[in-house]
Amino acid sequence: MANATNHAHTGPNGASISRPLTPGVYAPIPTFFKAGSEDLDVDALRSHVVRAAKAGVRPLIAGSMGEALHLTHSERIEIIHAARAALDEAGLTQTPIIAGTGTGSTRETVELTKEAAAAGADYAIVIASGYFAGALTKKALKAFWAEVSEKSPIPILIYNYPGASGGIDLDSDLITELAIEYPNLAGVKLTCGNVGKLTRICATVSDASFSSLYPRKNPDAPFLVLGGYADFLLPSAYANGHGAITGLANVAPYTIVRLFELSEGVRTNPSLLPEAQRLQGIVGRADFTIAKASISGTKALIEKLYGYGGLPRKPLPPIEPDAFEALWAHPHVQDIVKVERELSGKASS
Repeated sequence: MANATNHAHTGPNGASISRPLTPGVYAPIPTFFKAGSEDLDVDALRSHVVRAAKAGVRPLIAGSMGEALHLTHSERIEIIHAARAALDEAGLTQTPIIAGTGTGSTRETVELTKEAAAAGADYAIVIASGYFAGALTKKALKAFWAEVSEKSPIPILIYNYPGASGGIDLDSDLITELAIEYPNLAGVKLTCGNVGKLTRICATVSDASFSSLYPRKNPDAPFLVLGGYADFLLPSAYANGHGAITGLANVAPYTIVRLFELSEGVRTNPSLLPEAQRLQGIVGRADFTIAKASISGTKALIEKLYGYGGLPRKPLPPIEPDAFEALWAHPHVQDIVKVERELSGKASS
């Protein structure tokens, strides 16, 4: 499998820019809407993308947290454009963008992926539609990511999220086969939360020989194994995982980045383990509690902390006021808010 020419990226000054896909923390950025009209609130999106990136969190635009299912194609492209422009204007030209491009059919997914690349996405993450989940055999699922990755101008990540795909849950054997056989696949997000699955996949793709035996089409895009939550970042590091794409990084970006740094550091400096375990406990409890409040709860927390957030787009309901008061007062939430304020204060001082 010969390497192909990298997807070209051009910065604000016209220079060619490489934005490698590297281990770390990524956040599925919410799509913000204006009160009443539900029109895109592009200014809030721009502010949030830059806030997260300055904390070391890289953006995933138009994912599940971004309510991609509630967006038109043109809206998805608009927010990718807006995110790229905001990052460039903030001097964050090296920060890559992942875009969610999964749709109902293979044909439409390919089409949207090409549009996302043209709009400024460096990578795309693709979920299988669950509408006909019962008819999608292993062979059909494999063919789906094979065709999308082969026709995409940018590297593709596999998105394994049974809760949003009609219960489709890819096993470690299938994901590993895809990684070996299709060089334009650049990783997987495991929102199944299965640490054993992560361990089995990493046993192959994180081995030192993998990149030479199965080179990627784009050498800037090695095959990463990313958790879909922040509650197993420390165990993931010991299994040679590569970080996480986590909604909690929208609420507490500095905290999640610090946990990732500690988790990586522990492998060479065991003295960091007690602090990594302490922080993992705080993050794990907060992730469990906040995830149950879903998109509306996360947006309400962002509103409380940063002054923007708003409501989800219908038919998703807003979080009830009493439920939000209970969420905000919950000790798991207060613990991570305290840590986030401490870490963000140190970063800005």
